[in-house]
Amino acid sequence: MKSLDVDYCYSFPAVRGMQAGRPFYIATCPMRIIPKIFSFDESEVPPELRAQRTLNKTRIPEMVRYLLENPDDYVFSALTASIAVDIAFEEYPASHNLGTLRVPMDAQILINDGQHRRKAIEQALQERPELGQDNIPVMFFVDEGLKRSQQMFADLNKHAIKPSPSLSTLYDHRDPSSELARHLARATVPFIGLTEMERSSVSALSSKLFTLSSIKQATRSLLGKGPKDGYSTDEAELAATYWENLYKHMPDWQMAMSKSISPAHLRQEYVHAHAVGLHALGLLGRSLIAYKPDTWVTELEKIRDVDWRKTNPEWLRRTMSHGKLSKSISAIRLTCNALKNIIKVPLTDEEVELEQQLPEK
Repeated sequence: MKSLDVDYCYSFPAVRGMQAGRPFYIATCPMRIIPKIFSFDESEVPPELRAQRTLNKTRIPEMVRYLLENPDDYVFSALTASIAVDIAFEEYPASHNLGTLRVPMDAQILINDGQHRRKAIEQALQERPELGQDNIPVMFFVDEGLKRSQQMFADLNKHAIKPSPSLSTLYDHRDPSSELARHLARATVPFIGLTEMERSSVSALSSKLFTLSSIKQATRSLLGKGPKDGYSTDEAELAATYWENLYKHMPDWQMAMSKSISPAHLRQEYVHAHAVGLHALGLLGRSLIAYKPDTWVTELEKIRDVDWRKTNPEWLRRTMSHGKLSKSISAIRLTCNALKNIIKVPLTDEEVELEQQLPEK
C-alpha cells in the first residue's frame, strides 16, 4: 500500500485483520473527529444508489440523552465503515499486524453500520464537548464499490436480533421500571419462582406463569408511570402490596405457587395466566386505589367473583381476537373495564366511549 503525506492524514493506532481474504483495520478514534471524518450525506441519493438506509431522526434524541446522562458509564459499539481511497498501514517493527492507520483527510468514508451513533455523537458533543476526548472503535474496510458496500450493510443487519423485552429488562440497570420488575419477580408473590426472566412469551410446557416484561408493563400501569419515570420507595412498596393482596384472592395463582396445578394448564384455560390479564389487573389497581384509597385492600376481595375462563363471553368480545388472546391496548383496556364493573369502580368517560364500541352480547 502506497505511503501517504502524514500532514494531510488522520492517524490512528490500529490492528490489521483478515476476513474472507480481505484486509480490515480496527482503529481507535477520538469521538471529536467522528463527525468530521463521517460527514458524507446520502439522504438525497436514491435507495438503489445508496449503501445505507436514510437516517431515522426519531432514534437520535434517545441516543443523545443516553450519552449526556451517562458520561461516565456509557457503552457505544464500533462503527463499520468503507473508505473509497487508498489508505496506509504502517506496521510497528517486530509486531504482528499492529501499527498506525493513516486515512486521507479528504477521503469519502461510507458508514456501513453506525450512522445513528455517529449523529448522536455529533449532537452530544455540542452539549458536552469533553466527550470528544473519549474514543470509539471503528472497523475500516477498503471500499470495493457500491455493490460490495450494499452487501456489507445487508450482511451486518440481517443477523442482528433484538433481545427480548424480558431479557432487556433483566439486564437493564438504568431503567427504574426494570429494576422494580426484577425486585418484584424475586421477592413478591405471585411472581416468586413463577417468572420467565429471559423470554417474553411463556412456552407451552413451561413451569413459569409470568414474564418479566409483563410484570414491568403491568406495574407501570399500576403506578401510572411512563417508560423513563422513576419510582419512590413508597411507590415500590405500594406495588408489592398490591400484587401480594391480589394474590390472596387468586386461588389459581396460589395453586400454581404450591404446584398443585400446572402453569401450562392455567395458560390453556384462563385469561389471568397471560400478559393481557396481568396488564389489565395493573390498570385496575391504579383506578381502585385512586377511587378507594383507604379501603382498596378490602374492595380487592371482589376479584374472586371474576370468571377468568377463556370461554367467558365477556373475554370473547373484549380480550380475544379471531379466537386468540390479544395484547393490543384496546383489548387490555376492555378487559380492565370488565374487572372495574365487577369491583364496582366507575368507568371514565373515555372508557365508557370504548365500551360503546363493543359488539353486542
